[in-house]
Amino acid sequence: MKKIFVILAMLLPMAGFAQKFGYINTQELFALMPELKSVEARLDSLNSQYESLLTAMQEEYQKKAQDYQAKSATMTDAIRQISEEELYTLQQRIQSTYQTAQQDVQKKQEEFLVPIQERMINAIKKVGEDKGFTYIFNSATSTVYVGNDAINVMDDVKKELGIK
Repeated sequence: MKKIFVILAMLLPMAGFAQKFGYINTQELFALMPELKSVEARLDSLNSQYESLLTAMQEEYQKKAQDYQAKSATMTDAIRQISEEELYTLQQRIQSTYQTAQQDVQKKQEEFLVPIQERMINAIKKVGEDKGFTYIFNSATSTVYVGNDAINVMDDVKKELGIK
């Protein structure tokens, strides 16, 4: 009888430590976020603006390069040097504009996506708190095994975010 009492006394506190585990594929959820379409459209528009600018600059460069090649034989040394410097400067501007465009698009992408990611994470946290989860794992990353008692919280988080 003492043994049973001791065993029960040991097991009883463990019952209070029952942990509830959940999992969610954050990549899948992120792709479902309604704001993502608006962000993609804004980024596409920005990319198009830079592409148009760069295309115009490259066309100008090609036109001046062709003009230089056609007339270089008849140019004086001074005019040839000025034309070459002009081509070089235009080439540098194109390269600088390309780098600026890449940096700007990346900056805007981060600026637009961070609030969406934060909203998603906050919804996961809220579901975790509301439903009493000890852990919610991201199944999009290196989860090796998800047991039968782990709960997929995708539907709860989508409901929290208002996604159907």
